[in-house]
Amino acid sequence: MLASAPGLSGRWERLEPRPRARMLRQVLHAGLRTSFHALGRFVASHPVFFASAPVLLSILLGASFSRYRVEEDVGSLLAPKHSLAKIEGNLVDSLFPVNRSKHALYSDLQTPGRYGRVIVTSRKGSVLDPVHLDTVLKLHKRIYQMQVTVPATGVNSFNYSFSYLCLPDDKNVCIIDDIIRAMEEIQSARTSNSSVPPLRYPITELADGRQAYIGHQLGGVQGWAPNGAVRGQGTGARGEGVRSARALQLTYYLQARGGLMDRVASQWEKAFCAELQHFAALHPKLGLYPSTSSSLRTDFQFSSVLAHQPLLASLGACSVLVVLCCSMRDCVRSKPWLGLLALLSITLSGLTAAGILNLTGATYNSTYLGIPFVMLGHGLFGSFEMLSSWRRTREDQHVKERVASVFEDVMLRLSGSTMLHLMTLGLAASPLTNMEAVRLFCRTAALAVTISYVYMLSFYSSCLVFTGYLETGYRHGCFCRRVPKPDRLDSKPAWYRCLMYTRYQDEAPAANPPPHGVDPGHAHAANSSLTNTHAHAANNTAAGGLVANSTHGHPHPHPLTHPTANMDPNPQDSHLLLGCVRRCYGDWITNTYVKPFVVLLYLVYISFGLMGFLQVTQGSDPSALVAMDTATVLYTRAQQRYFSSYSPVIGFYIYESAPYWNASVQRDLLEYAKGFQRISWLEAYLNYLTDRNQSTSQPRENFTNTLRHGFLREPQYAHFADDIIFAERGGGGEEPDVAASRIFLVAKTTENKREEMSVLLDTLRRLSLTSRVRFLIFNPSFVYLDRYAAAVSSPLRHSLLAVLFLLGLSSLAVVEPLVSVWLGLTVLSVQFGVLGFMTLWGVELDCMSVMCLISALGHSADCSGPLLCGFSSGRGDSRTRWVRVALERHGVPSLQTLICYGAALVPVGTVRSNLTHTLFRCLALTAGCSALHTLAFLPTLLTFLPPSKSRGERPDGEAQRQEVECVEMNDSTRVVDQITTV
Repeated sequence: MLASAPGLSGRWERLEPRPRARMLRQVLHAGLRTSFHALGRFVASHPVFFASAPVLLSILLGASFSRYRVEEDVGSLLAPKHSLAKIEGNLVDSLFPVNRSKHALYSDLQTPGRYGRVIVTSRKGSVLDPVHLDTVLKLHKRIYQMQVTVPATGVNSFNYSFSYLCLPDDKNVCIIDDIIRAMEEIQSARTSNSSVPPLRYPITELADGRQAYIGHQLGGVQGWAPNGAVRGQGTGARGEGVRSARALQLTYYLQARGGLMDRVASQWEKAFCAELQHFAALHPKLGLYPSTSSSLRTDFQFSSVLAHQPLLASLGACSVLVVLCCSMRDCVRSKPWLGLLALLSITLSGLTAAGILNLTGATYNSTYLGIPFVMLGHGLFGSFEMLSSWRRTREDQHVKERVASVFEDVMLRLSGSTMLHLMTLGLAASPLTNMEAVRLFCRTAALAVTISYVYMLSFYSSCLVFTGYLETGYRHGCFCRRVPKPDRLDSKPAWYRCLMYTRYQDEAPAANPPPHGVDPGHAHAANSSLTNTHAHAANNTAAGGLVANSTHGHPHPHPLTHPTANMDPNPQDSHLLLGCVRRCYGDWITNTYVKPFVVLLYLVYISFGLMGFLQVTQGSDPSALVAMDTATVLYTRAQQRYFSSYSPVIGFYIYESAPYWNASVQRDLLEYAKGFQRISWLEAYLNYLTDRNQSTSQPRENFTNTLRHGFLREPQYAHFADDIIFAERGGGGEEPDVAASRIFLVAKTTENKREEMSVLLDTLRRLSLTSRVRFLIFNPSFVYLDRYAAAVSSPLRHSLLAVLFLLGLSSLAVVEPLVSVWLGLTVLSVQFGVLGFMTLWGVELDCMSVMCLISALGHSADCSGPLLCGFSSGRGDSRTRWVRVALERHGVPSLQTLICYGAALVPVGTVRSNLTHTLFRCLALTAGCSALHTLAFLPTLLTFLPPSKSRGERPDGEAQRQEVECVEMNDSTRVVDQITTV
């Protein structure tokens, strides 16, 4: 076979009998390379247009920030979009709206709309002590009389108090919590020196004989045992006496009908928090923890406010490191401005994406804080790969040819990794995703990655053209000043010679005189690039279309093209990281004695990943995604500390007409409620019948008549009328049927409250499927618990399957199918490690961590894909040699990206927010696991695992390498390569 240079392999290589599939893959790959080569020439021919058009477009779209809007409905973001709990909630609201709960507005029973809530704790003693009880009632009075003025100024301003905004009962009196009535009764008894009415927990009896559940209104309770001993906090049986309590919770429900009332209620909530803050300052013996209907939204979006300065610090730190990573000792070949221009390209693409979102009416939420890091990781990989490829091009070529060679070498890999990003993000952004926050994040990230890729092709590539012209003109890479010749530098000061150092100083007499019109420094570079080139490098083409590695259309410099080269002829000009990898790290990581330790490290990695994977927990609590030290977090902590003994009030709704008079139905309903703390109209009614020596099993007419005209007419049972819906029968004066009813249940809980509620929800739902009484259970918190694990993990599974499918499909179109296999295994390994280690680090599986895991799929492919392709494309030398070459070509850009990316993450970790802490930990683990695989695990495993490095591909088994000698011939304009076979 006639040997050839890499760029001429398509012309000079003799066709050999190969499998037809491989030949088709080669033809497809060559066509894509040729297309990108033509695109590179086109961009290099019009650099001004491709540099200015993205900037103008970003400026125009940036003006759309006047339409910037923040997401208001945070609950819809963090809860599964489609769930059975939401359907059940709609049915409950239609049957028993909030306004029907005149006497029984339990905390968290239904979604009340606007409200203000406060937990009052005593720093010493009990909140039921006379001094604290009087202070709490004083606070209640101040809140009751508090007024807000809407609008704040003007003749049309009105003062609104709580009595005007509150939710009224049948007597048009504001509904207040039952604990307030109980405390007023205790205060009245103490004032009149009469016996204090007993207060029982969690269900007490008020003065009017009504039973009231105060389990969520009184917390940290110590009760009296039957023998007079003191029970522990939160313990005891139904209705035991209360000895002391450390906290109580008050809720004030507001009406918010119409736009004006909603604005007034919003202002009242702000005044409510301000009043509590002022009251807490006057009464330091009490702790006040307020919460309103807008607290979750405000504190969730507050993470973005806290992250403004850290994000600027991240940009500054990344700018410094990216400049250092693009710099070299050689002032002409150093490209510090390209690093900043890469960040500028990413910033412009982000501005463009934000402008498009604003114009389309999209809203912003704090989960979008992770999108800049998705763009940063992908964009920096592309820019460092392009810069590394540029330095491997021949310096005697025209800038257009060099840019075209860079496009031919890099853009196929960059396009493949971009496609992988879009596949994972796009599938997670589809309607298959049940989490609205994940869907919106992935949709926006996919748009941002697409625009970043286009700007990399246009803006950054045109900047590469301009810096190429500066290099051709022998101008300083930073100051753009022309570098003097060596004879002129000798008379300059030492600092100036150091600043203006270039290869002029190392120029040695060439074997052939430099061609006319070519600078001696370029002639020297050409000599070092064109000598001792092996013909087997002709087959050093890209291994795949997805993240394929490819050589240029022209020979590379000696140290990168020839894998058996011993040293760089100009070691002082090499990049610091490249020199370290080439001379130290590559030899060390492929050392025979180091490999066992790397394999052992991988086994440890898998073991700890498995340990964390088996302990993954779901994070369905929305308060875990808000800023720290905010009202939501402080209120949630106080609630978990003092009110975690009992579950939220569960509404047991019988939504169809049932034969309540039937004894077997009564037994079933009583059995369902057994074991719960409950307020049940049916149980009270059956006791009512028993006390009057009446049978509980009566004909329908008698049962309903006694219920309507006897039981519900009693003052202590009148409030149960809100829990029963009667439906008139066909006529004839018959008693109406009980069309629907509800019972309130409360379960005893332990520390794992949310897990127990999830289990209880599933248990009761299964019971409803087999029961002859059609019922459902509901609490607003169920929308966060209902199949949350499946809802939050399904986008991750879909994206992972999309990656594997895309890699499997790409194996049909790439030259070396094993690249897809290796890349798929690497992505799985990285994902497994990130998921396991984040659990060990205290990160739960919530919507934010799932977003990071989805973006980690593309990040790990960006890191390891070029290295795998660079290794698999080589033929002829040992595995160790090609591992070192792949590390030099693609490991260094990956290392540069990971350094800059890690520096950008550090300031984000200092933000006092649960959301940013999750973001920082997941992204840091993604970068760390990707670095381990790219720089340690893969270089070691590839030295003894497929693909093989056969020295020949001929059918007759001849594996002899053929070398070519490149002889420079001088014509009047340029250096010409004459390739002859040796």
